Amino acid sequence: MSFGGAGPAPLKGGRLAFAGFALALSNFVVVLDITIANVAVPHISGALAVSPTQGTWVLTSYAVAEAICVPLTGWLARTFGAVRVFLMALAGFGLFSMLCGVSTTLPALIAFRVAQGLCGGPIMPMTQTLLLRIFPPDKGGQALGLWAMTTVVAPIAGPICGGIISDNWSWHWLFFINIPIGLFCLVSAWRMILPYETPTQKTPIDFIGLGLLVVWVSALQIMLDKGREEDWLASSFIVVLAIVAVIGFIAFLIWELTEEHPVVDLSVFRNRGFTVAVFSQSVAYAAFFTFLVLIPMFLQTNLDYTATWAGFAMCFTGILAVVFSPIVAQLVGKVDTRLLISFGTFWLGCVAILRTIWVTDMGFWTIALPQLLQGLGMPFFFVGSTALAMASVRPDQTASGAGIQNFMRTMSGAFATSMSTTWWEHMAKFDRSELVGLIRVPQMPLPADKALAMLDRMVQTEAVTLATRQVFSVCMAVFFLATVLIWLAPKPRPRR
Repeated sequence: MSFGGAGPAPLKGGRLAFAGFALALSNFVVVLDITIANVAVPHISGALAVSPTQGTWVLTSYAVAEAICVPLTGWLARTFGAVRVFLMALAGFGLFSMLCGVSTTLPALIAFRVAQGLCGGPIMPMTQTLLLRIFPPDKGGQALGLWAMTTVVAPIAGPICGGIISDNWSWHWLFFINIPIGLFCLVSAWRMILPYETPTQKTPIDFIGLGLLVVWVSALQIMLDKGREEDWLASSFIVVLAIVAVIGFIAFLIWELTEEHPVVDLSVFRNRGFTVAVFSQSVAYAAFFTFLVLIPMFLQTNLDYTATWAGFAMCFTGILAVVFSPIVAQLVGKVDTRLLISFGTFWLGCVAILRTIWVTDMGFWTIALPQLLQGLGMPFFFVGSTALAMASVRPDQTASGAGIQNFMRTMSGAFATSMSTTWWEHMAKFDRSELVGLIRVPQMPLPADKALAMLDRMVQTEAVTLATRQVFSVCMAVFFLATVLIWLAPKPRPRR
């Protein structure tokens, strides 16, 4: 069934606010699930009687499934309609969240997490697409601002919620909390956005393209997740995964560029504005996600913070992000979007400087202040780059563009997580060896074994702090690089 014509008029007033809130909340809960289980892996592993290494598959399975499904969103929307895809994905996400919560074995939990990720993948770009359909054309920037705000705040809220739930309740509630939220969003969307279905067309299923996508993304994600444990290219298993990922990716590109009905519409990259915006966003997001992963690990392993207090230190980022997101949305279309983006990434780079001077005995507010200041730059970078990318594609390419944009952001976060943690551990060992060579053991009124243990702990703590500062220095440089890259895009035109 196809839907033609100009379609219904955009929503207004309270109906627009309510529908926009429901769509944004749907996006929020899906992105939240990317990070909410990170701090709960020890709890889940202990409850299911598996090792922490095996427990990380709870994270990887969701990420792989979501990464595979996100770029398929354009094809799903063209074939079945954006509203149908969104409603079915949201219903499936709630169902499999419940099944994750009642799981009693690791294989069952992983299987349901895969299904949850497959359902959650289309929700992110579909909410982006549907927000643009229900908002008036002159308020498209506000729609993207609302969407971007939830996308930015959710990964920050994940560790906080995960830490509080894990420390005070049960890991099962990490998944149960999705059920009432998903039900509310499903009923609200059903009542409000059904008339805004997108046109559909019956196209053949690109089974070969789909298969190649599954192969290379799965190989890449598993390689990134297991590489640190297997010592990277010293392991034949990692080498095989790397070869499969590279060959699979090249074959996927060749096939999709020559296929008449590709499962992923790569033609959006012909728009220079889209390509530059998405690439710049991915580069900056990698640095942003590095902070998101390393800071809680640094606080818990080196400064003896609990999962809850590490989450509290991180949560200040959301304050200014929430305040400035609607302000930036108002500026989109009135101010050169490239200027907004470059200001945001430059600000994030400047804030990163504050983290490069961290010391071991710093107080809570020394950690929290950069988090608070970071929130100001995030909407400029995230709302701006999203708006620039979406304004650079045709309206009929919105779903494909949104899917690819979300896919690249997800993969950049996965790549940053693996590379930053590996380099962090490597630099900690290097700095430790350097510090040991500088030590002159003083006379201490303690038994020799206790004195050496105390000295060893002190050296390790300082080495990890130095390594953390070195990784953050690279992130600072990446933000400044993104500030320059965005000016390769042409001057944006108003969205049609």
